[in-house]
Amino acid sequence: MGEHIIKLPDVGEGVAEAELVEWHVKVGDLVREDTVLAAVMTDKATVEIPSPVDGEILWLGAEIGDTVAIGSPIVRLKVAGGGNVKAVAAPASEEKAPAEPAEAKPAPAAPKAAPKPTEAPKTTAAAPKATRPASVSAAPRAEGEKPLASPAVRLRAREAGIDLRQVAGSGPAGRISHEDIDAFVARGPQLARATGLARKDGVEDIKVVGLRRKIAERMSLAKSRIPHITYIEEIDVTALEELRATLNKEKRGAKGAERPKLTLLPFLMRAMVKAIAEQPNLNAQFDDDAGIIHQHEGIHIGIAAQTPNGLVVPVVKHAEARDLWDCAVEVNRLADAAKSGTATREELSGSTITITSLGAMGGVATTPVINYPEVAIIGVNKIMVRPVWDGTQFIPRKMMNLSSSFDHRVIDGWDAAVFVQRIKALLETPALIFVD
Repeated sequence: MGEHIIKLPDVGEGVAEAELVEWHVKVGDLVREDTVLAAVMTDKATVEIPSPVDGEILWLGAEIGDTVAIGSPIVRLKVAGGGNVKAVAAPASEEKAPAEPAEAKPAPAAPKAAPKPTEAPKTTAAAPKATRPASVSAAPRAEGEKPLASPAVRLRAREAGIDLRQVAGSGPAGRISHEDIDAFVARGPQLARATGLARKDGVEDIKVVGLRRKIAERMSLAKSRIPHITYIEEIDVTALEELRATLNKEKRGAKGAERPKLTLLPFLMRAMVKAIAEQPNLNAQFDDDAGIIHQHEGIHIGIAAQTPNGLVVPVVKHAEARDLWDCAVEVNRLADAAKSGTATREELSGSTITITSLGAMGGVATTPVINYPEVAIIGVNKIMVRPVWDGTQFIPRKMMNLSSSFDHRVIDGWDAAVFVQRIKALLETPALIFVD
């Protein structure tokens, strides 16, 4: 028998390290060739690490959340044959393992536990007193009846989070004593089951790793570096929704190709392309360390998408060269890839301006956080039917707010307003979107 060490492979061009986000095996597991051992993350792409050999897991070289350098040992297996290394002493982490039981020696827990019997008389003494109100129901007094208790009892109940209306009093006229509080606490679980209410004091510690940590880092960076200005405008999308419904009835294009179902996003993307043609400074990335604005000719629109693992931003590259249906096809493809976790690093990077939308849950208004280092983000809110005054009467119209944020270091409020107003004009008169 021999040993085989697996090192973290090169998971992408120019990547020097990766974060371990998941172990699929544990020490003692038997694995076969191509069994997935772990998953690591670099940027926003997750890469699975398979086993190149059959064997038994002897050692795992990192914990979830650790950053591991490329080429570092991450797994050691016992394999048939010679393996790829000579028998070596167990890694440091493994050698320390036996030390843990030794550390558990501080078992002066026994003396500490000894005082507990002295507390027992309290419990036994209280027990007979608790028997008096034991048969009282979960609602010991009529609704609205004020419980009788001394200020000291009321203070104790308030500090313990006890509702005195639920405590049966054993004193004159139902007066509540300290003994009644003791009895109530003693039978608390039974009362909780009767009322369906119970106090919960547990705390779960969840380590922030993987995509969730990447999101946290990006959001912190964006908010710490970018002074946001948010501009919200109301848009009448009645005509747009009518056009969208009409176009969706046409299942096939002029050449017979099947057309995708159109959502609002492809229309917004085309409107943004036309607006950016007039204000190219919005399609940019700001390198604030170097003091340089990279203004791009190609329009690469990021679409913020919620996935089971968290928020990712797949990118529709060269939206300026795509028509309405091509935009819809690419949005659908990227959304599926993002949700299934198969999107590549190239598909999740390179955006020059971003759209964020919560769909039907979009709320009335939002304050989007810019996708650093971009300088603008367009936020889509939900469509609602509202009464709108047309000069003579109120009529029902489909209205939607656009909530858009801009980097105020490089985008003035006036420019932001002009940009949003241009998009508004295009969406409210959607025929203009098709006019070159």
